Amino acid sequence: DQLERMAYTIGSFDSEHKAMIHDAQFDFYGQRVATSSSDGSIHIFEVSEESQKKSGEIQAHSGPVWQVCWAHPKFGCILASAGYDRKVIIWKEVKPGSWDRVYEFNHFQASVNSISWAPWEYGLILACGCSDGKISICSRSKEDKWSYKAFEGHRIGVNSVSWGPASFPSLLQNPNIEIVTLPPKRFVSGGADKSIKIWTYDINRDEYDEETLPEVHTEWIRDVAWSQNAGLPFETIASCSEDQTVVVWTKSSGNWNHTILPKFQAPCWKVSWSVTGNMLAVSTGDNLVNVYKENLEGKWEIISKVNENGVTENYGQAYAS
Repeated sequence: DQLERMAYTIGSFDSEHKAMIHDAQFDFYGQRVATSSSDGSIHIFEVSEESQKKSGEIQAHSGPVWQVCWAHPKFGCILASAGYDRKVIIWKEVKPGSWDRVYEFNHFQASVNSISWAPWEYGLILACGCSDGKISICSRSKEDKWSYKAFEGHRIGVNSVSWGPASFPSLLQNPNIEIVTLPPKRFVSGGADKSIKIWTYDINRDEYDEETLPEVHTEWIRDVAWSQNAGLPFETIASCSEDQTVVVWTKSSGNWNHTILPKFQAPCWKVSWSVTGNMLAVSTGDNLVNVYKENLEGKWEIISKVNENGVTENYGQAYAS
């Protein structure tokens, strides 16, 4: 139980980037990390508790690379990158340490701020959020051809996109279901217009239906994250904003309900869920990562804070939901 209440640093290493790092993402197995930077490059590292070794470098974009995202290993070793140069590029490792450009999407009219792969059950599908306010869904067909569909997402700009899981909580509560069908594809987006939207695919019209959540944040939405909480009887989304707040949205049936965590001391930049969906990491503008855990009473408690030097404070304090 004590270990569950602790966050700790297992190692640190030099990224070898020549400018600011904007993103760092583990692969599916947690054995590799891809980092992206304002120097236009992506670096790949093999990581473990004992060692971290650079295994690849991609000269990816002609400007800052805002995000990288690993595809599910079912599709091979594939990595997507999004940058200020208005491009999304799909990369594939063809041999250890050697990456080829598989496809380049260059239809965007502004910086591409966020990318997210859909659950593997739907195929190789990538959602992209752009500063021009549009969302693009890029996908690969069975014939190995890439295409995209773009539509209006948020006024001013789209800052974040995140896919929902490939199961409904209601399916998990019914023991009599023998054949499980996939729910419609759905994802959440957050924008500079302070709004959060849920998008659900309508297969008959080949369009995404829009649902706007109640406006709780008062400044730009910086990040949204849909928890892949398979096994829990409800949906969960986290959102964070420049207004120094984080909101946890939940839905078991009917409408979305929300819980506002106590105000932070700086703008909130990033939210990230644990695999089990009951722990939430929040990174803030004062260089802290705050880790929250939902207890058995449904209350969120802060269990750890990690500063930029990797120094950790561990404690517990619950907030009513």
